[in-house]
Amino acid sequence: MVTELAKIKLLISEGEGLTVEFKERFTARIVENMVAFANAKGGIIILGVRDDKSIIGETLTNELKARITSLARNCNPPIQVTIRQVQNVVTIEVPQGEEKPYGCSSGYFRRLDGTTQKMTNHELRVMFREHEEISFEEKINEDVTWNDISRTKIRNFLKEADVGITRIVPHDILTSLNVALNDKITNAGVLFFAEKPRKFIFHAQMTLIAFKGTDRVHIYDRQDVEDDLLTQFNAAETFLRKHLNVRSEIIGMNRRDVYELPLEAIREAVANAIIHRDYSMRGTSLMVEVHDDRVDIVNPGGLPKGLDKKDFGKISVRRNVRIADLFFRMDKVELAGTGIRRMREAMVSVGLPPPKISQTTFFTITFKRPMLQDSAEAGLSIESVGKRIKGVEKGAEKGVEKGAENLSVNEKTIYGLIRKNPSISKEAMAAEGNLTKKTVEYNLMKLKVKGLIRRIGPDKGGHWEVVG
Repeated sequence: MVTELAKIKLLISEGEGLTVEFKERFTARIVENMVAFANAKGGIIILGVRDDKSIIGETLTNELKARITSLARNCNPPIQVTIRQVQNVVTIEVPQGEEKPYGCSSGYFRRLDGTTQKMTNHELRVMFREHEEISFEEKINEDVTWNDISRTKIRNFLKEADVGITRIVPHDILTSLNVALNDKITNAGVLFFAEKPRKFIFHAQMTLIAFKGTDRVHIYDRQDVEDDLLTQFNAAETFLRKHLNVRSEIIGMNRRDVYELPLEAIREAVANAIIHRDYSMRGTSLMVEVHDDRVDIVNPGGLPKGLDKKDFGKISVRRNVRIADLFFRMDKVELAGTGIRRMREAMVSVGLPPPKISQTTFFTITFKRPMLQDSAEAGLSIESVGKRIKGVEKGAEKGVEKGAENLSVNEKTIYGLIRKNPSISKEAMAAEGNLTKKTVEYNLMKLKVKGLIRRIGPDKGGHWEVVG
């Protein structure tokens, strides 16, 4: 089995996540991480490691051990931690608490993905209103053995997570990712890494359907994905790319495909559906449906336990924190709790209505498709609609000021920043405009197509020019 040193090296190589936190050196604020881990699923703090995984080292002296122990004991309730010197780093292991919620002098904290967040009183009431039971993803699956685990799927995950491990030891890796416990594999481990997940969890599948018309009657394409969650995610994106309308735009010497719905919003919705699905609901399937007028993504399971409808989109309560952590490690989801906001921003940034959300026993998010709706109203073909859109964009070239007046909020923000500082970088636009990098890139492309701006010189060392 893996040694303590090998375990720590593996944790460092995998990076920070739901149960791992790096600290360059000791400060009294590590108590916030202790509280967060105790309020979540437990975890380990490694002193002497930077966020970029580089090791600078830390020495466990009697004084340091006493200070850490004192911090843990002064929590309310007290937290029992295990402190070790492992080669040139110090580890602080925090178990999952049995008397939640835990707090310290600076408040109550929780763990989401790789971040520690302070909780409000309202969040405390929501998260700890009822005693937490063991979730489906964390239950041991007694039917699966290590022979059922796919090394290829582990390798695919490590590649997506940018973890440079060449020697694949399934037991060590799944244990370090907290999807195996005491030599047994959890349901989360099965859903991600089993060669045939549906052999052990029959309803672990995603159904992709394209309908003709606006009713769920005439199916012209269907795909049932009976595989691991990463494969499901990738298959959904491929299916949507296949069935969504797309137009090509030429910017300088480059060609770019622009889909009728922003792909970043669709990807976020699919990832959230996988993360929040209630996998204990038998006889169900996660559905991705493409209709002539909309895209519906439907996952079994309504709002997580303890979360009111009025809190949705404001408080992040994840049904499957282990699955969420693995998607976070693969960079398939953005900052914790920002998914719904990002989807709305992406849709609004391209002049489309925000997605419609409904919750019953199932959770449904609907994206309105723009092109076919326009063509039905005007009696035009898709090709005609595409030409009409390009004609509108070309119209902006006739008068910059008039075109600028008709820009979206995000376009106006970026346009104004460029007028103010032609040398501004994309990163600075995102920071000053309170936008994501993807939103900046998408709206820059739109401004170029409309003839309002152009890039002079390379990305590094060049500048923007406002046309007109």
